[in-house]
Amino acid sequence: MNAFWHKLKYTLQEDLNSLMDKSQKKENPLELLNQYFLEAQKQTAEIGKLLERQGRLKEELEAECQEANSMAIKRRRQLELAEVAGDAELIAFAQEEVEAYEGRVARLSASIQDATQELLSLERKFEEMKHRVKDMRVRQLQLMGKENVTRAQEKMNRFVKPDSSFSTLDDLHSYIENLGGGTRSTQSHSSMEQRLDSLEKSNAKSQDIV
Repeated sequence: MNAFWHKLKYTLQEDLNSLMDKSQKKENPLELLNQYFLEAQKQTAEIGKLLERQGRLKEELEAECQEANSMAIKRRRQLELAEVAGDAELIAFAQEEVEAYEGRVARLSASIQDATQELLSLERKFEEMKHRVKDMRVRQLQLMGKENVTRAQEKMNRFVKPDSSFSTLDDLHSYIENLGGGTRSTQSHSSMEQRLDSLEKSNAKSQDIV
């Protein structure tokens, strides 16, 4: 039982406070909380099994006590019969048996009472522990939600502002139009230059002939 209490002593309350202190110093407290939550779930399951075992042990004590009490009743009845019969040997044996079983019943009754109180105390502690784990789960969900919102906002901000050069979609549209117009202007200009060059060459040939 001392070992069991030692295990409970270092459960969630102090550890959760320590976790919150560490979380404030970490860039990503969610990762630390996830690890601790998994450990808390594992520990809770282990302690739950110990409590179930403690309950079964208490039931076994109760069964032993009931059996001892039944035998004590039986031996007292047999002692009365032996006393009526006047059989000294049976009387002595029955008296020893009655004392043995009644002593066992007394010891078992005391053990059952202690076990009942201990089990109730452990169950209260265990319920408190489960509440702590549930609070931790709520905190985990809260942090996951905040992290998710932050990531979504970052992605949306990158989409809404694709380039600092274009403050609006109209600016981007104008840039593309101008880019296309500039290309057409360059092509038209090149064509006119070719025609002028051709005209100049034709004129030069005419002067040579004259």
